[in-house]
Amino acid sequence: MRNAGTDDRDSQQRRYIEAAGGPGDLIQLAHGEGGLLTRRLEEELFLPAFRNPALERLADASVLPLPGSGRLSRFDPSTLVITTDTFVVTPRRFPGGDIGRLAVCGTLNDLAVSGARPLALTVAFVIEEGLPLTELQAVVASIAATAREAGVPVVAGDTKVVGRGEADGLFVNTTGVGVLRGLPAPGADRIVPGDRVFISGDIGRHGVCVLSTRAGLEFEAALESDVAWVGPQIEQLYGAAGQEAVHAMRDPTRGGLATVVNELASSAGVGVILDEAAIPVSPPVAAAAEWFGLDPLYLSCEGRFVAFLAGDEATAAAARSASLIEIGRVVSGPADRLPRDQAACARPGGGVALGREAVPGPGEVWLRTHLGAHRPLELLAGAPLPRIC
Repeated sequence: MRNAGTDDRDSQQRRYIEAAGGPGDLIQLAHGEGGLLTRRLEEELFLPAFRNPALERLADASVLPLPGSGRLSRFDPSTLVITTDTFVVTPRRFPGGDIGRLAVCGTLNDLAVSGARPLALTVAFVIEEGLPLTELQAVVASIAATAREAGVPVVAGDTKVVGRGEADGLFVNTTGVGVLRGLPAPGADRIVPGDRVFISGDIGRHGVCVLSTRAGLEFEAALESDVAWVGPQIEQLYGAAGQEAVHAMRDPTRGGLATVVNELASSAGVGVILDEAAIPVSPPVAAAAEWFGLDPLYLSCEGRFVAFLAGDEATAAAARSASLIEIGRVVSGPADRLPRDQAACARPGGGVALGREAVPGPGEVWLRTHLGAHRPLELLAGAPLPRIC
């Protein structure tokens, strides 16, 4: 007998197929780019099929209180945080890293921005027949070295080999398990008007590095991926600002800074303004992005994190002491929502009017440009850079 929950899930999945254009539709590269189509897959296909409280947050990792666990302490081994990721980057080796280092850092960073201290990793390989053994040995050595650097053991794994032409050389899947470092844990539900937005370093380096390597291009200034383990900088932030002040964090991988801030703004129901002049983009990245016709705000970072922090000056000073850079503010919340026909003045994307100032409405992100004007920043809608991680 089918229950109501099963019927509801099935109907949601049917609506997704119909909205996509019918069961004959094909998956596009853009479905894997972390933007609008990825979000639709998550919200309209996967979430209805697998719905549970841990998954509903659609965060970088899921928090799993174990049965019988009590109130969390600062370091409670009864509360696990888990995340998984698959890496298909091409080329598999690039300046600053390779698929092995990327896999370890990407998974551990998802745990760290979710407020967890990593405990262990698993690694699985899908290998195409004909891959040189020396390349596999190099990737394994890279995984081992990066895991040792982070102080996290690889405790389980799996290997599958497929025939020639059935995979593109090598894919790597990693799963990370950690423990919540304390309460309150960071999350979109803690973002409020007045929060300040910070970034941990310059943006876009991984994206342009992989793209230029793939294209066989060399620019006057060397481009190198930023792939790195962000845990030490996050620990420094917690130590300086305190647990309460860290409201939310994400790592801006696929879809870059603009997409991650949009996702958090949408989940929290807040409006955000980012300051273009404050967002750090190195001259080599800016030049390469302009050459490729890409916006650095949408380029992948693999060793950076975005933090939404309490808006007081003491917290801002603590963030700067951890080498974070302030790039924006949360300027409106759910209570500020107005019908569009009541908008007091023209503004990007609709927005709301607080006093005489037009600000982004709940779920909207605006960019204050170098000229002082505002333009909306939307979710990534295409596939400018497939297989970036």
